[in-house]
Amino acid sequence: MFLVVFRNRKRADIDGAAYSADADAMEALAAAQPGYLSFKSYTAEDGEVVAISEWVDEAAALAWRRVAEHAEMQAKGRETYYEDYTLLAGTPNRVHRFSRTKA
Repeated sequence: MFLVVFRNRKRADIDGAAYSADADAMEALAAAQPGYLSFKSYTAEDGEVVAISEWVDEAAALAWRRVAEHAEMQAKGRETYYEDYTLLAGTPNRVHRFSRTKA
């Protein structure tokens, strides 16, 4: 498992509908990539967004980074949408799971 965590803050003046359309397109494109496992995004009360994508391995995540449409959207994001962001990527060194099964 390889995780990519994208913490970001949007600019106050963005076109929300355009951003949502672009985000939906990128989510669909990512989901079609080999090695994609999942994507979830959470918005905090202060406006910070944390988006987490899960990949089978680092090679799959790096391949996604190199998809041309994704690279173009990254540039658009820096130019148009984001005030700032931090990207963290890696393999967790510990994973704990709990699942309650119904009898």
